[in-house]
Amino acid sequence: MSVAQELDLRLEGITKVYPGVVALDNVSLQIKAGEVVGLLGENGAGKSTLMKILGGVIAPTSGQIILDGQQRDSFDITQSQAAGIAFVHQELNVFDNMDVAANIFLGRELRRGPLHLLDRKSMNALVQPLLDRVGARFKPDTSVAVLSLAERQLLEIAKALSMESRLVIMDEPTSSLTLSETNMLLKVVGDLKQQGIAVIYISHRLSEVEECVDRVVVLRDGQNVGSLARDEVNHDAMIHMMIGRDLRALYTPPAQQAIKPVLSVKNFRTKGNPCHMATFDVRAGEILGVAGLIGAGRTELAEAIFGVGSKLDGDVWIEGQRLNAKAPSEAIAAGLYLVPEDRKRAGLILEFPVMDNITMANLASFAPRGLVSRKRQIEVAEDQRRKLTIKTHDVRRAANEMSGGNQQKVVLAKWLSMDPKVIIFDEPTRGIDVGAKAEIYKLMRALADKGVGVMMISSDMEEVIGVSDRIVVMKDGLITGELPRFQFSESNILTLAVGKMLEEV
Repeated sequence: MSVAQELDLRLEGITKVYPGVVALDNVSLQIKAGEVVGLLGENGAGKSTLMKILGGVIAPTSGQIILDGQQRDSFDITQSQAAGIAFVHQELNVFDNMDVAANIFLGRELRRGPLHLLDRKSMNALVQPLLDRVGARFKPDTSVAVLSLAERQLLEIAKALSMESRLVIMDEPTSSLTLSETNMLLKVVGDLKQQGIAVIYISHRLSEVEECVDRVVVLRDGQNVGSLARDEVNHDAMIHMMIGRDLRALYTPPAQQAIKPVLSVKNFRTKGNPCHMATFDVRAGEILGVAGLIGAGRTELAEAIFGVGSKLDGDVWIEGQRLNAKAPSEAIAAGLYLVPEDRKRAGLILEFPVMDNITMANLASFAPRGLVSRKRQIEVAEDQRRKLTIKTHDVRRAANEMSGGNQQKVVLAKWLSMDPKVIIFDEPTRGIDVGAKAEIYKLMRALADKGVGVMMISSDMEEVIGVSDRIVVMKDGLITGELPRFQFSESNILTLAVGKMLEEV
């Protein structure tokens, strides 16, 4: 990629008003060529709205965009792209029915000959170096349908890099990436900076922000609340500016020692890893962290236990009762619930109201005479809205009108409104701000203290170390080791994640 044309972009007095809601209130932001700006704020702070304005998706109610000295009221999408602005979206915009190269060149396809046939060979040749830059293991001709969520995120990053961009906006780019993949991405950010390309880096993983940004701009409730220069950027300062208070340490010890298994998995094999068996217990009253590199089989294992995945053989017991779930309804009836990795695809029906999403898994209990009681649905949904501080003024609103963090809370509310014995959380805080993360960790601990077995799959090393009582590590469908709390460290987890024994190191 060649050195980018110099960029001078200013947003001045940007305000966006929706009926009954002021999403942005007189927000200003300046970006120069070759600088990395961290844009922080809790879910609902206005970050996504501001970026949609910058991307031409929506127009501001008032304010000015000044690009290279030229003033305008708004962008449309074509103008934004022509200005050299590229997005790496948190909510991935890829097409399952196409391969990787076709996704990257969508709308910009290379063609050859008088018939203008697609030049797949040339597109593949141009895409491979981009995949190498982001550390992707898949190929240009790989179907997107077989890619994991993390691999799709790498595809989005490669797509942004394929354009002659002057500004790359990265919205939670590492939310599904492991530590090694995150390090690769931060190297890409450094490369872009050296080439004179500006980066707006939006992330709730504050250690990454601290490592890669030149300065931080913070939004709260749709307003600028301040900024931090490079030498002022640290974890505590960012949190305090974002939420106006300090947070306690992640780890809260259990109320009592967890001894009795509530979920037992023995010799469990999935189609994705047919040669390896997983055996482990989740104890009543504990948070069991499940760590591993992407492709380790953690999500596939969880889905197979829940009845939506591809189990080959193995045994599962819930409180001593054997469970052979061939459908989620059987797992739910046994008190085993799954909070899925991808809330939009598997956890919610986005077009449905919040109250329907919260109550649908237990709908029969709302229809004792065959007719669903909407009044009772609203009561339960309102109760969960208050308990989880879900930010919506009406539980009859559609779930797709909410921020990602509040959508995740709706997924949690669906299960917490019932009577769980075991809850599997798969990447529970992906794309969620630090304040909401703390609330979810508190909820997980409260569940465990009530005797619920909590199994947490996480690629966030800080999270899995900071929240778990015990950790098991997976590689290729196999449990390679178990760590009690006194052995928790990134080094020990990564050692087991690559299949080595701790004493070998």
